[in-house]
Amino acid sequence: MSSISYGHADVDGFKVFYREAGRAGAPKLLLLHGFPSSSHMFRDLIPKLADRSHIVAPDLPGFGQSDMPPRDRFAYTFDNIASVIDRFTEVIGFDRFAVYVFDYGAPTGFRLALKHPERITALISQNGNAYEEGLSDGWNPIRAYWQEPSSANREALRAMLTHETTVWQYTHGVRDTAAVSPDGYSLDDFYLSRPGADEIQLDLFGDYRSNVALYPSFQQYFRTHQPRFLAVWGKNDPFFLPPGAEAFKRDIPGADVRFFDTGHFALETHADEIAAAIADFLNR
Repeated sequence: MSSISYGHADVDGFKVFYREAGRAGAPKLLLLHGFPSSSHMFRDLIPKLADRSHIVAPDLPGFGQSDMPPRDRFAYTFDNIASVIDRFTEVIGFDRFAVYVFDYGAPTGFRLALKHPERITALISQNGNAYEEGLSDGWNPIRAYWQEPSSANREALRAMLTHETTVWQYTHGVRDTAAVSPDGYSLDDFYLSRPGADEIQLDLFGDYRSNVALYPSFQQYFRTHQPRFLAVWGKNDPFFLPPGAEAFKRDIPGADVRFFDTGHFALETHADEIAAAIADFLNR
């Protein structure tokens, strides 16, 4: 049951790549990755949870092995990404499921929860933010682009797409960087270097403001529906700060919030600990 299979789903003509493991009929768990990654980030986590869950981890539109249509054929917004993933869950028969969200996966998964609260059995957030206090000063260049979407402000964001920045995202805040495999950031670099990928990512930087605008709606969903909630947070994340994790408890008093001494890509160093926390949470 811990073996992983790989496939593509036809989502109304959009090809979505996904990893799958676990027994059909087991409780369903959807894993949603973030920037600049793909479902590859879950390579260590999936086998550790496949004995208890039916797991599916898709690549978001424009990421990994999923389709990356040109920008004149697909508008790269978080609303559109969430719409594709929403239909993807229907195509693969995920009618009720828990969601693990990370980074870009958070505004994607939280949109699914807003639209279909009856389908969500639990939420697990690994450095997936929904509160203003969770945004660090590292967002300032992106905020500048929101406030003035000039070509100069857009060009300034290209520094976030370099090899050096990707490695930094994986290693910043990690106690022992030798524990971080180069496989993850090397694969991310490969995908980011594809023709047109840079402009897609710059579009998404600009559209991230739509996620911040939805924070009040996400928070209202938390207060109204009180979903079972676990936060497993790399406390040294340079983008999403610990107060953002603690804030979930303001709207979901029963939320379980756990911190790990690592950075943004917490699974690179703490897959065992995070898997144990998730197993404990889902077993309750």
